[in-house]
Amino acid sequence: MAGATSTLLDPGFVRELEALRRRLEIRARSGAAGEHASRRRGGSAEFQEHRHYEPGDDLRRVDWLAFARTGAPVVKLFRAEEDVVVRLLLDASASLDFGDPPKIEVARRLAAAFGYMALAGSQRAQVLVAGAQQGTTGVSRRSSSRRGRGGLAGLLKDLGRDSPSGRADLTRAIDDVIAQSPRPGMLVVLSDFFDPGPVTSALARAATSGHDVALVQIVDRGEIEPKLEGDYELEDAETGSTVSITMDASAIDAYVLRFAGLVEELRAWARRHGASYVRVATDEPLEGAVRRFVARTVD
Repeated sequence: MAGATSTLLDPGFVRELEALRRRLEIRARSGAAGEHASRRRGGSAEFQEHRHYEPGDDLRRVDWLAFARTGAPVVKLFRAEEDVVVRLLLDASASLDFGDPPKIEVARRLAAAFGYMALAGSQRAQVLVAGAQQGTTGVSRRSSSRRGRGGLAGLLKDLGRDSPSGRADLTRAIDDVIAQSPRPGMLVVLSDFFDPGPVTSALARAATSGHDVALVQIVDRGEIEPKLEGDYELEDAETGSTVSITMDASAIDAYVLRFAGLVEELRAWARRHGASYVRVATDEPLEGAVRRFVARTVD
């Protein structure tokens, strides 16, 4: 565990996550009770801990007895009897092996961060992988659901098991998650979203099914600002097909326009469905990306 933890979650990163985890809100329509689930009349929950009151907190959750004793307002946090599941859908197709550092490494670190926050809040977290296996469509691997801090070692191991390869059918993978989920939870999709399928249609089905959807797009800086010039023969990392192209100003402009269209499609979908969308460059500090994720921003 020590090696995996130091690679994916170094101590400084963990300290940042501890400061942020109490702000993580999950809006899944699961019918569960508790701090991170939609509320249910008559549902029971187990007291977990106190935290300092923050503007916007529900006054009904303030512990007035503790306030009378200490003079410091705190709110009660409860663990639901039916824990919310944070499902981390990781795109492990060959295109995620590109970048410096590779996009897959950034995706793993972010998935580890989101999983850590869920587990530290006594929720469940699960890793699902799309791609990574030749001839597989949809979800190619589904790990066990982990709960609580004791599940962290297993979660980190789950994240490090697959090397990027082959193609991923992200649309099929999202539909697999919907079909195989006993009840909705938070669905975090970590991908470059370079997928030809109708991904946003599948995302809409997930949102309609009650999942709290978060999109995390990981891209290399060279994919945002290409600096190629001259004649190239490019090979598709996922299909092996090649194409000859001259990278001049018009070709770069066409690529930038197409990339911007993809970003705008994801951004517009997130706004329309009340989801979050975080775009992360592989060379940027990940703490900022996690803060935007927790704040439910649309980049």
